[in-house]
Amino acid sequence: MNTFVKPPTPVNADPSRRGFMIVATAAGVSMGFTAAAGAAGVTAAFEPTIWYDVGRDGEITVNVIRAEMGQHVGTAIARIVADELEADWSKVKIVSVDSDAKWGLMVTGGSWSVWQSYLIYSQAGAAGRIALIDAGAKLLGVSPDKCVARNGEVVAGKASISYGDIVARGQLNRTFTQAELDKMPIKPATERRMIGKPTHARDIPEKTNGSGHYGLDASVPGMIYARPKIPPTRNDSQVVSVDDSAAKAVPGYIGSLTLDDPSATVPGWVVVLADSFVAANRAADLVKVTWKTGPSANVSESDLQARASALIADPKAGALVVEDPGVDGAFAAAKSTLEATYTTASALHFQMEPLNCLAFEKDGLFEIHAGNQWQSLVLPWLAKALGRPENTIVLRTYLLGGGFGRRLNGDYMIPAALASKAIGKPVKLVFTRADDVRFDSFRSPSVQKVRMAFGEGGRVVGMEHTACAGWPTEVMAPFFMPKGDNGVAYDPFAINGANHWYSVGSQRVRAISNELANSSFRPGWLRSVGPGWTNFAVESFMDEAAHSRGEDTLAFRLKLLDGAGRNAGGPPSAVGGAHRQAAVLKRLADKVGWGKPLPKDTGLGIATTFGQERDMPTWTACAARVRVDRATGKVKVEKLTLVVDAGTIVHPDGALAQVEGSSLWGMSLALFEGAEFVNGQIAETNLDRYTPLRMADLPDLDIEFVDSTEPPVGLGEPATTVVGPAIANAIFNAVGARMRHLPIRAADVRSALTHV
Repeated sequence: MNTFVKPPTPVNADPSRRGFMIVATAAGVSMGFTAAAGAAGVTAAFEPTIWYDVGRDGEITVNVIRAEMGQHVGTAIARIVADELEADWSKVKIVSVDSDAKWGLMVTGGSWSVWQSYLIYSQAGAAGRIALIDAGAKLLGVSPDKCVARNGEVVAGKASISYGDIVARGQLNRTFTQAELDKMPIKPATERRMIGKPTHARDIPEKTNGSGHYGLDASVPGMIYARPKIPPTRNDSQVVSVDDSAAKAVPGYIGSLTLDDPSATVPGWVVVLADSFVAANRAADLVKVTWKTGPSANVSESDLQARASALIADPKAGALVVEDPGVDGAFAAAKSTLEATYTTASALHFQMEPLNCLAFEKDGLFEIHAGNQWQSLVLPWLAKALGRPENTIVLRTYLLGGGFGRRLNGDYMIPAALASKAIGKPVKLVFTRADDVRFDSFRSPSVQKVRMAFGEGGRVVGMEHTACAGWPTEVMAPFFMPKGDNGVAYDPFAINGANHWYSVGSQRVRAISNELANSSFRPGWLRSVGPGWTNFAVESFMDEAAHSRGEDTLAFRLKLLDGAGRNAGGPPSAVGGAHRQAAVLKRLADKVGWGKPLPKDTGLGIATTFGQERDMPTWTACAARVRVDRATGKVKVEKLTLVVDAGTIVHPDGALAQVEGSSLWGMSLALFEGAEFVNGQIAETNLDRYTPLRMADLPDLDIEFVDSTEPPVGLGEPATTVVGPAIANAIFNAVGARMRHLPIRAADVRSALTHV
């Protein structure tokens, strides 16, 4: 099996090349990993990467490189530091930092944030605690082994000294080598005082009292506003002419600018400039642009799916992500086989805050003000577009009014920057909802073919899963693409989930890039990425396979989750492997009373997943109870029950909110959300036609976390991946209609019922 290995965690946190230093500053004491440290320590000229600092007043500032978009990531990371540091939580504050090379890789996605940050910030907190105890002991006139750290103080018997006083009076200049870091006494779970304990998220007040700043709030004196004229196609439109004669009657209209983009991010773009957004919005509706379009103007959803099906039919196409010996032989010798095809429609991000960006140059630095999830990705694009070095561009950080993966792609920054460069003034580019949708980097439609081979006694002896869709990573971040067993690079975020933890004999997983999708639009990462649709196929197919053998679907899954071979798992994050996935499934079955009779036309369906990636498994199981109206085909989800093993839960309230939100997102994608790509564009440009889950359709939710001391893993997305197949399986159990396409529309259910 080919295992995807992500690029290293932030460059200043790479434990193979760094030490850790505590250094006194004018304001307090700063603590962070150094880019190079030997036994002799750190030279005065060396700049550390600072993860947190302690002020002379005892206030602890935790620097967070992750974007805050409702997931309370800053609170979780600050709790990790504060617990190890034995800080006074009331004196902990969070700072979301701007882009800087010293932070290394800046990205918020993949449910990676806590998982990637846990060890780094734990070591930082522990090192700080040791240094403060040493310095505090000197000031108290006792041996360090007579001291403990508690609630922002160093305590020796009845005597104590606060961290603030230690910083003000002590000489903090201790360094740690890598060998010392490796032996850093990270707390055992029994001694945690903050991790896993209830607390209020630090970011809630600013979001409720209006003090928080989102991209739409960004402003500077003298800025002008812009609204884009979105071309008819994403990649192959060219401006032929611009007629702004009618727009000149709008008060405040300044002019229309045709962009020249060396980065090729926004070809064929015109931005309409005015002294207010109201004026820019009105004028943009009156500006008439004539474009010349290319082949993608004739591409629609059905063409994309037809191309995917043709590629799947070619056995030589794509990358072999998993290629066990004997797959073809297993199918050739099988007593019986089963095959099914699953499809998903285009799906939009539709985040609450439409795209926006403020850009301008000041004192030789080009500033970009916007909410963003992947600063490290967009900086090279901006450098190319502006024709200047990356180190002369800075991305200022803001709260995100919804991200869901849309703001991993910072393409919306390019036109604002180009417009500002062209006119020499600050430009605030704001998209309307329709503009946002037409420019969305949406989830590609997909086609998947799954096969299973059965041997003597119905034993599973082989499985093949082939998936084809547009690949966002190929288009935007090819450096993230590993190579399959056949040497072909693949997008892990368009196939993860298919490489499941079931023992199925000889297994093949094949990932195919739909080049027609890649050229017709810019495929994007959408919350839960590949597993959002690959797991729909896997878990729907597991149900179909069980029914084909006349077996209980729960028992069938548990039999295959035996933890054999590569499915045994291992450290650091996958200890227990498939046995932990089986455990959440068993617990789920107990909770919902699996096997008990249900009312007519009511069904209970199950699904399980490891979440996002095999090296960061979040073991999740879901049961959906649905009622189907046979006359209309309408599906009513009455209850969703989830059991989640995410290792250590750092921030319980945040974890619960994440699973609640992601499970409802999964339900929305399963039953309500689906767009159609028509003649080079998305047809549904607003909420009158694109209809996410409404409050009236909310089901009861029952969410349980497994108590665990294993390392924390991701929680923002895994629940999204199990709800869709659980609902589909429940529909089958309720009325016998097998649904193989997302979203599941009432008309599709009604049609399927005619064949039951």
